[in-house]
Amino acid sequence: MLEEVERWLEQRSWTAADRPLDLLLAAKRAAGPAGTVSVVLPALDEEATVGAIVEEIRGALMTEAVPLVDELVVMDSGSTDATAEVAAAAGARVVHRDDVLPRVPAVPGKGEVLWRSLLVTRGEIVCFVDADLRDFDARFVYGIVGPLLTDPGIALVKAMYDRPLETGGAVVAHGGGRVTELVARPLLNLHWPRLAGFVQPLGGEYAGRRSLLERLPFPVGYGVELGMLVDALELVGLDALAQVDVGVRRHRHQDGPALGRMAATIYRTAHVRLARGPLVRPVLTQFDRAPHGGFEPRVHEVPVEERPPMITVPEYLRRRAA
Repeated sequence: MLEEVERWLEQRSWTAADRPLDLLLAAKRAAGPAGTVSVVLPALDEEATVGAIVEEIRGALMTEAVPLVDELVVMDSGSTDATAEVAAAAGARVVHRDDVLPRVPAVPGKGEVLWRSLLVTRGEIVCFVDADLRDFDARFVYGIVGPLLTDPGIALVKAMYDRPLETGGAVVAHGGGRVTELVARPLLNLHWPRLAGFVQPLGGEYAGRRSLLERLPFPVGYGVELGMLVDALELVGLDALAQVDVGVRRHRHQDGPALGRMAATIYRTAHVRLARGPLVRPVLTQFDRAPHGGFEPRVHEVPVEERPPMITVPEYLRRRAA
């Protein structure tokens, strides 16, 4: 198994610089309709960062000289700030979660909006980018789209990067990705060792072929990235998966309790794929210091719902047929 991972790391790990834009544009032209690219930004209260990301993508990858990206969609997951307005002013098409597939009531969660985005995008290559990134660079998009345009055998590409932890004015160079190191990486190494080579298995920047994404179930919460990797491995095999180094990722960090809830969701996603059965107790109890001494419990439900593969949804099939 170790030899297979080492071989995969050598053959399926690249940097964004390995595929310059002129090469990608030529590959896109040659691919025709199969080379259409949609970029999706799932967003929940990200007015501070979403505008700059949209402007960078439009200015670098959606121009007459560099027409790499065909559409840019911000999926608003129920924001209460000016996320939608800022994104639209920057040039994105903004779609509200609740306006997509209204016969299926929406639930909170990142995976929910990623799943629904397949119904409102048209690209045969779909690229997801988190909307809370700072100092965003277009290579986060063209780096991970590149292998899909140049190699028909690749079906899913994850970004890899350095992830510093910035807290209290201090920077810990490799301190980010705490849930990755404490939960996701141990789970993958122990139960799906063929995926052990992924540097950022939970990273929110990845691109896939629609022909794969539409066949995957989507956990509605933060387990979507781990679930997608495991399910893609089963569907298309390790050699159809790849990763690309795009540099440094800077974003808003979650506090400890939020990380705990994310960890529980990710563990639940793994549990379902290991046992293919329901979690016995899908809740997480955390504690806050009470104002007058002692601790108060806070009970949070762990998201258990998963959306079915989009290719089983009648509205999606009708749209594709049209």
